[in-house]
Amino acid sequence: MKYLRLLLLLGLLVAGIQPVSAQKYRFKASSLSIMDRDKKGQWSEWSEFKPADVVITLDGDKDRIVVHSKDIQLYRITAYYDKIANDKEETLGFECLDNNGEMCVILLVTRKDEGGRMQFYINYRDLNMVYNVYNSK
Repeated sequence: MKYLRLLLLLGLLVAGIQPVSAQKYRFKASSLSIMDRDKKGQWSEWSEFKPADVVITLDGDKDRIVVHSKDIQLYRITAYYDKIANDKEETLGFECLDNNGEMCVILLVTRKDEGGRMQFYINYRDLNMVYNVYNSK
């Protein structure tokens, strides 16, 4: 019995020190739309999508998301939300801090009912952005 406990403890210890590697994902944005709040707190309509030639990197190893736009947008992931899936869409969520220390929520939404179209939302208190994205190698 003592031997079995020692073997179990050793197994758990070895399993606990194995390196864990998160994946890196790279997306290419094709277009961007924004909406913001006015002084009365009302949200505007989403703007028309405009072309956007931007690479977005999701790096789980470094807990960060980088939007390689004209002005680099760096988001430090502070919390990972559970994946939410239903018949129409699948959503991965991240609570983040941007370059200025401002909190935002980033969502990667895959629209199953639209042929797997993916959108990358960056949501602030007074500003929301959405990029239409696809996987990039």
